[in-house]
Amino acid sequence: MIYFRSDYSQGAHPKVMDALVKTNFEHTDGYGLDEHCEHAACMVQDLIDNHDCHVHMMVGGTPCNVTTIAASLKPYESVVSVRGGHAYFHETGAVEGTGHRIVTMEGANGKLTPEMIDQAWEEYEDEHTPIPKLCYISQPTEIGTIYSKAEMTALSEKCKAHNMLLYVDGARLGCALTCRDNDLTIQELATLCDAFYIGGTKNGALFGEALVILNDTMNDHFRWMIKRQCGLLAKGRLIGVQFEALLEGGMDSIYFSMASHANEMAALLRDSLTELGVPFFGSSQTNQIFPVLPTAVVKELEKDFFFYEWAPEKNGMIPIRLVTAWGTTKDDVEAFLRTIKKLLS
Repeated sequence: MIYFRSDYSQGAHPKVMDALVKTNFEHTDGYGLDEHCEHAACMVQDLIDNHDCHVHMMVGGTPCNVTTIAASLKPYESVVSVRGGHAYFHETGAVEGTGHRIVTMEGANGKLTPEMIDQAWEEYEDEHTPIPKLCYISQPTEIGTIYSKAEMTALSEKCKAHNMLLYVDGARLGCALTCRDNDLTIQELATLCDAFYIGGTKNGALFGEALVILNDTMNDHFRWMIKRQCGLLAKGRLIGVQFEALLEGGMDSIYFSMASHANEMAALLRDSLTELGVPFFGSSQTNQIFPVLPTAVVKELEKDFFFYEWAPEKNGMIPIRLVTAWGTTKDDVEAFLRTIKKLLS
């Protein structure tokens, strides 16, 4: 069976595993107060060219989202997101569990727009409704599209106009930054948002994300909030060690070469399926693609390949999600293409 179900199904890049093994017998302070986490944080600061930001090594994406939002908002403030946003749709009410409502908007191509932020404020009334305070987006979006520099700038300006915070979920940030359509650098991103994270779990780490807080007001007693949300890892150095390996070399690091490879494999799938006349759900630009296939074809593919059926069957067709990763090989992709060509012929 060949795996296209997710980009976190494999272990870690060999360089990450080597780093963990080499440091295995070290004795360090716990809870992210070790030299590896400190060095990794400095590497992140160098990468974004900002040495005044705050960097926290976090255990996963949902803890990043929940902790950042809970730490940033007053009890009567809310989050604005597209309906398909991960924090709203795939985190089991974790954000709402901290007492903050997520106000959702229907977005084309998975994106939040300045007009939607205005709409959230038009729907706000008075003390009987929560105040919109934080805009949550992911880069790339849940359907693989990316925000351009112009779009991100427009969101940033609109958030400032409404005195709101802009938080970017970066679980697949590497793929956004290395995709062929991208015109937004990580340094520019760091000037446009209040916080974002560099995702490791879905790009070559065993686990872990590097959360970057650029707005000092969001960082007040942040480590206390991490602990309160059960995210302060005793062996925190394990995350720092991984990011040292991932980010060594900056923009020339394995972090970005792995993401670029994942995008290349997805592009090969997408371009080849397009040549076969296969339609797509959405217009993904990164390592997730969503071909729409006849039900019979999907059921046959499931005998040899792992992937998700993304939406219910409609008119005999099913959208599926194919995800490529740092470990996806060209042989994997070509095997899928050979099989689907036979099934569609």
